[in-house]
Amino acid sequence: MSSLIHLVCDYAQGDLAWAEIIAALSCKLHDDTRIHSTSVHPFDTISTGFIVAQLALAGSKLRPSNMLVFANTAPRRDKKEARPNNEGEGLLFATLKNGVQVLAVNSGNSLSFVRNDIQELWSTNVEEQGSQFRSRDYFPLAVSKASRSDFSFINHKLSIEEVVPEQPKEVVGYVDSFGNIKTTMRAGDAKLETFTPGTRLKITIGGHVSTATVATGSFNIMEGDLAFSPGSSGHDKRYWEIFKRGGSASDEFAHPPAGSPIKIQPA
Repeated sequence: MSSLIHLVCDYAQGDLAWAEIIAALSCKLHDDTRIHSTSVHPFDTISTGFIVAQLALAGSKLRPSNMLVFANTAPRRDKKEARPNNEGEGLLFATLKNGVQVLAVNSGNSLSFVRNDIQELWSTNVEEQGSQFRSRDYFPLAVSKASRSDFSFINHKLSIEEVVPEQPKEVVGYVDSFGNIKTTMRAGDAKLETFTPGTRLKITIGGHVSTATVATGSFNIMEGDLAFSPGSSGHDKRYWEIFKRGGSASDEFAHPPAGSPIKIQPA
């Protein structure tokens, strides 16, 4: 029985959709199961994937052993033609090497950041059409079954390499509420190995260019300066982030969306 379900959706916090989904889930889950919701911007599968990995790959001291992650960002962009009967991307079920289970809509990069950590990947028999609001009408039953280790909803075993795209490189991965830009560059990347603390860099995102200092942590720079340093995400291989002490790095770069390419070169 799952004691915690992390629900990641592209609805704004407080939106009516959240209220309806939580109510539908609560009808089917055990009373002791807690639900925590996290919002991303509409159709943003890159932030979805980043969050899924940060939650699902946490060490055993940072998550309950019986945790389920449900990622529900479904932009319906897998087909450009008109979609009959509100058809959408299918729902996938993954078991990770650390034992965490993930239900995710088969959309964009929703599973990309856990791609190398997936033990098994399955299609499901959850309806792909018939409702504009599948996350309220169809998905809660599958979530409930998964939380009870009832796998009657899974269908065929899939090839991870064929279904899940690799995570994007050198782009904005996620922007937190403080305006810190978490990149998809992480410890071990060859380019990062050439940067030493104190080095000044020119960072370009979109049409905006700013200078930042390579730092060992976000707070060992002067107030108001930009830092490029290992951040708090990524666990044992931390993602680097662009941080403005006392301000917002996102403001500095005109609020770049997830997936925006990042160019870094010596200043």
